[in-house]
Amino acid sequence: MSTRSLPSLGPRGEGWFLLQLVLFAAIAAAGLAGPAWSGWPETAGLVVGCALVLGGATLAVRGVVDLRENLTPFPRPLPDARLVESGAYSLVRHPIYGGLILGALGWGLVTASPAALLGAIVLLGFFDLKSRREERWLADQFAEYPAYRTRTRRLLPWLY
Repeated sequence: MSTRSLPSLGPRGEGWFLLQLVLFAAIAAAGLAGPAWSGWPETAGLVVGCALVLGGATLAVRGVVDLRENLTPFPRPLPDARLVESGAYSLVRHPIYGGLILGALGWGLVTASPAALLGAIVLLGFFDLKSRREERWLADQFAEYPAYRTRTRRLLPWLY
């Protein structure tokens, strides 16, 4: 699917935000369904999962703090926004999304839930598409965005 064909889902991208809330609820519910494995795999999942939740929360919160007055729940940037390239945004272009993905993966491991882990993978795909739609709007608003995009990862520091 090309970036141009990704739907806006509302003037500010409100539909994207609503879809992500539905995904969050599904991932949370899947994790509450009970563990699918036990013993040392559950213990290892708990340790790794907690680290992912903590790392994801750190990345997402830092992204919120770095955006300051530019923060909006919708993918279309505010009309008077400035492009933020420092802090968490020097690591990835979408640290809040990346942090939420890491947190969802951690939740799936902490709860030993294959369904929650699958939901985290779906969330990764969703945020990949949402970020592509958002980047069209960012490139339209900020002449320097294409250069920033070429030197900074999309969602996950050092990975993607």
